[in-house]
Amino acid sequence: MSSTILVAGTASHVGKSTVATGLCRLLADRGVSVAPFKAQNMSNNARAVPAPHADEPWGEIGVSQYVQARAAGLQPTTDHNPVLLKPSGDGASQLVVDGRAVGTYEAGSYYDEHWETARAAAERAHGRLAAEHDVVVAEGAGSIAEINLHDRDLANVETARFADASVVLVADIERGGVFASLVGTLELVPDDVRERVVGAVVTKFRGDAAILEPGLREFEDRTGVPILGVVPYDDPGLPEEDSVALPAVDERRIVGRDDHDDPVRIGVVRLPRASNVTDVEPLAGEPGVRVVYVPPDGDLADLDAVVIPGTKNTVDDLLTCREAGLDDALTAFDGPIVGLCGGYQLLGERIANASVEGRGEGVGTGADDAVPGFGLLPVVTRFDHEKAVRQATYELDGVGPLADATGTASGYEIHMGETRAVESVETPFVADGEASAAFGAVAGNVCGTYLHGLFGNEVARRGLLSAAAGGDREAATAADRASHASSYDRAATLLRESVDVDALLSATDMHVNY
Repeated sequence: MSSTILVAGTASHVGKSTVATGLCRLLADRGVSVAPFKAQNMSNNARAVPAPHADEPWGEIGVSQYVQARAAGLQPTTDHNPVLLKPSGDGASQLVVDGRAVGTYEAGSYYDEHWETARAAAERAHGRLAAEHDVVVAEGAGSIAEINLHDRDLANVETARFADASVVLVADIERGGVFASLVGTLELVPDDVRERVVGAVVTKFRGDAAILEPGLREFEDRTGVPILGVVPYDDPGLPEEDSVALPAVDERRIVGRDDHDDPVRIGVVRLPRASNVTDVEPLAGEPGVRVVYVPPDGDLADLDAVVIPGTKNTVDDLLTCREAGLDDALTAFDGPIVGLCGGYQLLGERIANASVEGRGEGVGTGADDAVPGFGLLPVVTRFDHEKAVRQATYELDGVGPLADATGTASGYEIHMGETRAVESVETPFVADGEASAAFGAVAGNVCGTYLHGLFGNEVARRGLLSAAAGGDREAATAADRASHASSYDRAATLLRESVDVDALLSATDMHVNY
């Protein structure tokens, strides 16, 4: 029989993804057949994966379940995250079921008209995973104790019920009030879910564990729920699931390894509706590199290169950025500029049929319902209601900001609209012998592409950093890069060293061999 562990939280951003990923890796390392699951995710950081139970071959899932499947040694599929909500602004989200976008709805409409369909899809996906694996590690969403949502809490309450799950509560001590959060959560969850709680994990602890010990014991005495472990404060390097970790739109923030006196500074425009900003995380992980998040009206003068990430609403972000003067700032910038997906669309001459997506002032005016772009690439994007979702591999024939990049680059595409050249244009992206603006385009020091995950490929990452540093930056050695354990292994190590996993498995009555 398969068992399901639901990793639920007392709040958002308490470390559920780290615990779930670590469990997937630990169990896989023990030879257990384990699969991740999140019934309903809300994130604009998505990945394209096979969709075995949909009409189209590819679909979207949240980045956390993609990572967790990799940690478990599996090919990620849409079953790992059957319902995905992608916020598009103004209280509305695009609903993705079994990997396929079915529409954009406000919260009330979703719950009244589509929630039952979403729940059925989630239960079917879990059933398929449970039939194929010994253990399913399910991740909850936000807090499991949102009493206003208990009749429609798909990721937490409903998952606990239809999966017959054992529940592990995760609470973040860094926020303060960790014991009140745990006790309050136990008081507020439905009685049948409370009976499923087999233990709690405290995360992000700094300091002397002996000082915390009396509180742990009193919590156990009061509630009868064992503390399975206290995880020290650490960042295993997992991709962020949502925009919580991003700076505010008007805030400038620097991230990266503090290991060089003269770092390469890669500016990332903090679009208001940014999505898949995880694309730039491989840059921040490079020795001697700082990623600088800059507001749309921020100063670019001290940067060596600029990256414009994806966006859930290209048209509205385009209008916001033009009002902030970003188009003029980019025109005056003399370093490499790379636009990814929606960032590529912004760099073109115009976006046609813009009202398909945009709702901002100025949309729907002019010929062909078009909105002018930044005009840095001789391409035009036309929106339609069809969404491209696929994995992709290109041969890089280096030009422009990727002049030193020659080799293979793999990633994925998730976008609405098709882009074509309006005049002869170079492109470093070649597939099946074809180079097309539908893949990407270059003009001078400006490059755009639909390939998410571009900088996860060393050849592309090195190419941009070489261009940003003027070609004189010595690349990090392979030994330096290899010295950093994978984020999956680091998450597993955190749990192995701080959580009693054997007690957890015993408490869940798992009948698995390991």
